Amino acid sequence: MTALDYAGDAISLNPANGEEIKRYPFESEAQLENSLSRVQNAFELWRDVSPQNRAAILMKMANALRAQVEPLARMEAVEMGKPITQGRAEVEKCALLCEWYAEHGPKMLEPEPTSVENNKAFVAYRPLGAVLAVMPWNFPLWQIMRGAVPIILSGNPYVLKHAPNVMGCAYLLQKAWTDAGLPEGVFEILNVTPAGVSKAIKDPRITTVAVTGSVGAGSAIASQAGAALKKCVLELGGSDPFIVLADADIDEAVKAATIGRFQNTGQICIAAKRIIVEQSVAKEFEDKYVAAVAALKIGDPLDEETYIGPMARYDLRDELDGQVQATVREGARLLLGGKKIEGSGNFYEPTILADVKQGMTSFVQEVFGPVASLIVAKDAAHAIELANDSEFGLAGSLWTGDSEKAKGLAAQLVTGGVFINGYTASDPRVPIGG
Repeated sequence: MTALDYAGDAISLNPANGEEIKRYPFESEAQLENSLSRVQNAFELWRDVSPQNRAAILMKMANALRAQVEPLARMEAVEMGKPITQGRAEVEKCALLCEWYAEHGPKMLEPEPTSVENNKAFVAYRPLGAVLAVMPWNFPLWQIMRGAVPIILSGNPYVLKHAPNVMGCAYLLQKAWTDAGLPEGVFEILNVTPAGVSKAIKDPRITTVAVTGSVGAGSAIASQAGAALKKCVLELGGSDPFIVLADADIDEAVKAATIGRFQNTGQICIAAKRIIVEQSVAKEFEDKYVAAVAALKIGDPLDEETYIGPMARYDLRDELDGQVQATVREGARLLLGGKKIEGSGNFYEPTILADVKQGMTSFVQEVFGPVASLIVAKDAAHAIELANDSEFGLAGSLWTGDSEKAKGLAAQLVTGGVFINGYTASDPRVPIGG
């Protein structure tokens, strides 16, 4: 591996105006070696710290996050375009996560007795070693913390390879961990190229690999982890169904579909992307949905009133626009939006496509941006059939006035989680993913 494999910088650009914020030079092979040595040294010490003492640091981390809420939320706004009010909510969610694991985590790590002949066997939970996490930019704090908190509490170092456009968020998060008293090397950042990631995966000091991102990224990294006989956890793309049946509260469903699709400028893996509405209420839902989405304010993510900011990168906006135009050519109706917003920044009009059918681009592919696809179902059984016609399976929503019917239909959905009369969300108390 040559030095050129590690050349260059991670570049943070403001997606609202295209201006460069900062460059972060990628680590050399020597720097990567120093990072992994630091992580291994930290593991040798951290593994012997009691879960109760680790939990105490989590409580301090919750306080550190709240003390830095404005710098963290502002960094999210300028690095990836998240509206600042949503950024503050993300920081608070991370703080609550720390508190929940601090309270409940040590009990979860206690040895569990099991029944054998002499009644002396038990299952114990021991630290494995460093976990390499390759993480995305769309929730640059939460995506890290929801893995880092239980991993660190369990006695393992968390090694972050963050998306190159949000390195400022990564280093602010590391500072918060330091302020909370976490020892050096337990939360480590690797600012490396793909060649550096490959080298880290092969290194025996990395025991496990976690990836949140695209199908392509997950496939590539999982193949490397498999070749190195490393455990690998993947959370990849999604195209969640949002089913609205005829007996649903349409006004509430519209509100939820607006939030569930357009928060974070639609850049969420677990989100209401394919909105499947029963035929008899399709027109009512369509009219109310267009009005609700059209009322959302687009603009500067630092503006307190903004709900939809710029997309994180210009190439992602181009890809999204290509998907919209392809779906329209395939026969969908454009109800709202459908094009880039002229001027500086990566802004895209909030878009609603109607008459989307199986096989169309926005039905088949993950659409990662402020675009919703409306699909009409003949009845509840047809809605389930449409929902399950996807290679993705993170979560789904089901709206109906009949809770018993909802439970039966939810069991037929081939997806990780089903939210009845609510939009998809994550919570430390329940599993998430497909």
